[in-house]
Amino acid sequence: MPDTALPDNPAPERPIASIPQSAAEAAALPDIPEPADGRFDVLVVGGGPAGLSCGIWLGRYLHSVALVDSGDPRNWETRGVNGFLGQPHVQPCELRESGRDECRKYGVTMVDACVDRVTKHDDEHFELTLQDGRTLHGRRLFIGIGIKDVWPDVPGLGRVYGNRAHVCPDCDGYEARGRKTVVIGNGRKAVGMALDLANWTRDIIVCTNGDPPDFDDALRAKLDGLGIETVLDRIERIHFREGDLRSLEFARRPALGCEKIFFAIAQYPADDLGVQLGCERDEEGRIVVDRAQHTSVWNVFAAGDITAGPQLAIRAAADGAVAALAIHKSLLPAERQMPPRAAG
Repeated sequence: MPDTALPDNPAPERPIASIPQSAAEAAALPDIPEPADGRFDVLVVGGGPAGLSCGIWLGRYLHSVALVDSGDPRNWETRGVNGFLGQPHVQPCELRESGRDECRKYGVTMVDACVDRVTKHDDEHFELTLQDGRTLHGRRLFIGIGIKDVWPDVPGLGRVYGNRAHVCPDCDGYEARGRKTVVIGNGRKAVGMALDLANWTRDIIVCTNGDPPDFDDALRAKLDGLGIETVLDRIERIHFREGDLRSLEFARRPALGCEKIFFAIAQYPADDLGVQLGCERDEEGRIVVDRAQHTSVWNVFAAGDITAGPQLAIRAAADGAVAALAIHKSLLPAERQMPPRAAG
């Protein structure tokens, strides 16, 4: 069967929380059941592993929780969440649905919507305004909105993303073992990704897709030391044969056979809630947290890919649980809190 060039199709469709287009549609939205005093103990923004884990643990602590989920996860197209203890190759949608069901079991109010803005009225009162106009009020706020990836301009990439194209060597490097692998990107990000992938395969090429390589002497020496070639030409299209990724086609050079693609362009926060609140962020825009996942803004917590560290689903879930324990302790009345240790 001959190679077939893929058109520049977007990534597979994914469910995203629908936004009402008219006042009538907004008025028809169901009311969100609220606690008697109109204020949840905790507002959780984000329905990925971090947010769902946080919601589950807070529900087990008998707190009133509202979890807002836009339904637009970063890893929706991936074929499996690798390395999640006891869940080998679980599909992202399966993991999310299982987590949502468990949240409901513990009384978490699930809200399928997008957050437009957040307001901190005081240390015990946060307000979320949803894009559909509804509002939620809570005493604590957890941000688990994750990040988004900047994609290279490569026609057909959306058709292979999650199966043959990836962004995380830690998550998907094992499946690249011994395979012809192309890293799309330039600068430190591309070199770092290539060095990471060398753990599983030595058949690696870096393609800058028409951009300058932006390698200094030290970076170039790293690639040269491992025999990693650099291709500067722009990718014209991706070719398939018999349903499998076969090659990348260029305008002015022969096609490049490959079995796996990893790309390292850039990432950005999925939302600007941390910015709205004035949370301290690092040089890459991620929210800075302490060991309890507390941000620089009092009673605001964060976990998952929006914070620095390995971008692993299992780590996001663990950090969401850590945040939940800290939030629970912060909500305890004074008579149930341990006194500080005596000096000396």
